[in-house]
Amino acid sequence: MAPVGLSIGFFGALTGPNAQSGINIDNGVELAVSQYNQSAKIKVTLVNLDSQGDPDQASQLAQKAISDKLVAVVGPAFSGESFVADPILEQGQIVNVTPSATNPALAAEGWKYWHRIVGSDNAQGPAAAQFIVKRLGSTKVAVIDDGSWYGKSIANSVKSTLLTLSATVPTSQSINPAAPYYLSTVNAIISSGATSVFFGGYYDAAGRLLKQLRNAGFKGQFISDDGALDPKLISTAGNSAVSNTYATCPCGDVSTTVQGRAFTSAYQTMFRSAPGTYSAEGYDAANVILSAIRAGNRTSNGINSYLASHTFTGITKRIQFSSNGDLKGGGIYVYQAEASSSTFSSLGLVSSLVG
Repeated sequence: MAPVGLSIGFFGALTGPNAQSGINIDNGVELAVSQYNQSAKIKVTLVNLDSQGDPDQASQLAQKAISDKLVAVVGPAFSGESFVADPILEQGQIVNVTPSATNPALAAEGWKYWHRIVGSDNAQGPAAAQFIVKRLGSTKVAVIDDGSWYGKSIANSVKSTLLTLSATVPTSQSINPAAPYYLSTVNAIISSGATSVFFGGYYDAAGRLLKQLRNAGFKGQFISDDGALDPKLISTAGNSAVSNTYATCPCGDVSTTVQGRAFTSAYQTMFRSAPGTYSAEGYDAANVILSAIRAGNRTSNGINSYLASHTFTGITKRIQFSSNGDLKGGGIYVYQAEASSSTFSSLGLVSSLVG
């Protein structure tokens, strides 16, 4: 084990119904830390803060980050927990870089230690809506969300954009992701005559909703977001259910670059599995922090100043932060579920559709 020097944290779900989303990121962070420690004079220890994706646990974990004297945190991973944890991390002056929390309102809180390395739902929502109307040709769209900060945010963004595109939203509802069945929502979608469904939320509820829709005879398109972009959506819904199923994400396919392929190879060697959604972004977020430490910054304030004044070349994108901590630039991509491989394949960049 590397000798203790500085400690950084990963804050996100490592257990619970949507744990894979956090595990993907944590693995990317762990790989970055492992590679950094091979040559670093000041070693870095990674501390995991398992939120289970539950905002009710976020306050206690943020306080733990302070008491453990972490100099920086990758995360929080989900938007709901971010709204609870980030004010506490701000008060504790702990740098936090989220690779995946996309609620636009996070950037409007005036936090000085908060950063985000992916585009927000202000970009993803319109891109998803325009993909549905202009690429899929659907103009009658049911919009459903899981009631979370994240799910409602992107669902509302999709819905408002659909209406500007002369599409109709015959039904719009929130479901309880903990419920086993969504009969009333399924019936409302079927009876509405919707030709496609957009779901804002995470893969566990998305997979069960899709399965129940197909069992009820729904033949239309099912579109979701980065929270649902995981093979577990396919395994939950069943391979026969995922025809015409898509997900948008502010995360691109890194396998198309030399640096991305090197990351993928190292990831597979370390974890015996392929990277998942936001694994590469977790890796980049960690490396942004580690770059500041390598440059001689040993305190959270020093790291924060470094992040504000430098541009980073990640494996996912060029990373530069605006004064509010948000990413400058970025793109939105779309993926299609493939029953034959039980995974999602990239259809490429769709952010050019926005605007």
